[in-house]
Amino acid sequence: MSDPDALKRPMVLVADDAEDSRALFAMMLKPRYDTRLVSSGTEALCAASEEPRPDLILLDVVMPDLNGYEVCRRLKANAPTADIPVIFVTSRTSAKDETWALRLGAADFLTKPINASSALLRISAQLALRDRGRNLENAVAETKSELHRTRRLVIRRLARAMEYREGGLTHRVARITHYVKLLSAGLGAPAAHCELLAEAAPLYDVGKLGVPESILCKAGKLSQSEWREVRRHPEIGASIIGEDEDPLFELARVMALTHHERWDGTGYPAGLEGPAIPWPGRIMAVADAFEAMTSTQRHREALSVTEAVSRIVQESGKQFDPQVVDAFKKQVHKLIEVKNMISDELEGIHDLDFTPDPAGADRDEAQTRSATIGASE
Repeated sequence: MSDPDALKRPMVLVADDAEDSRALFAMMLKPRYDTRLVSSGTEALCAASEEPRPDLILLDVVMPDLNGYEVCRRLKANAPTADIPVIFVTSRTSAKDETWALRLGAADFLTKPINASSALLRISAQLALRDRGRNLENAVAETKSELHRTRRLVIRRLARAMEYREGGLTHRVARITHYVKLLSAGLGAPAAHCELLAEAAPLYDVGKLGVPESILCKAGKLSQSEWREVRRHPEIGASIIGEDEDPLFELARVMALTHHERWDGTGYPAGLEGPAIPWPGRIMAVADAFEAMTSTQRHREALSVTEAVSRIVQESGKQFDPQVVDAFKKQVHKLIEVKNMISDELEGIHDLDFTPDPAGADRDEAQTRSATIGASE
């Protein structure tokens, strides 16, 4: 199948107040190009904005109302027309005029009387350059899209590796991804921001890859030293992801580092308080808590959704950002739909909660439980 755009003739806009000049260009350009003819600067600006937009503009300098220089300045200042190449065609022959035209962004400068062969070669050259520029822009856009797709794939595979290492194939990362998107939407974030947060979310717990497997899969109570190892996973996760200018990886790093911070300042690793906690971490804290409390784990049955919602609401202003909790209450019916839709393959799942029994537990473990209500430590 042939590409319709490849068969489309380029459109050349001719702006010249002299009727004989317009007629000459119409005759000269007709075999190769479609033309649009106007006789004033104001008409040139209007014609340049009409669809289909011209691929090139031939512009006289001296015209009624707006001269060619002013028309060119306005074209280059307007985003939809800024990249249309402009060739000045004028009887002015001074170097000063040509220099001024080029400074305004003109692609070329032709003087009257026009040599048809030379003019056609210059027009053809400028259109070829424009096509190359468009092809380059398309190639860059395709490359960016492929890079973004590859980054998403790397994130998903790392998250999958983390799930396998924890001892069983669950779908908690998939649920978390949806929860984060719903919570950010409930906060009024733009759709593009919600999507980016969801794409970054699977790496929030990647720091577990740095926790010794003997601790990660231990069935019994953790010692103080083992708890200290577990509590290192936010910093390990941030280190694994690294600092990057790419917004996707930066969001992932922030969520990994801050999802165990608490609104009241008693969380970890930095003990950040209130608005000092980056908002992606605040969103993830609620999403992670809801996931941990409502998921069946080998050594603990899931809480009911009603109980999980109650606990999260009770922790508003303590463990969780009150605004995020409000968004949670607004979106909870959708979170429940996600939970019911994406179920786990339970065989081989280890206890991912690591929440110790406070009865008889030492002070450090009791404090850890208080700081991680519902969190999948």
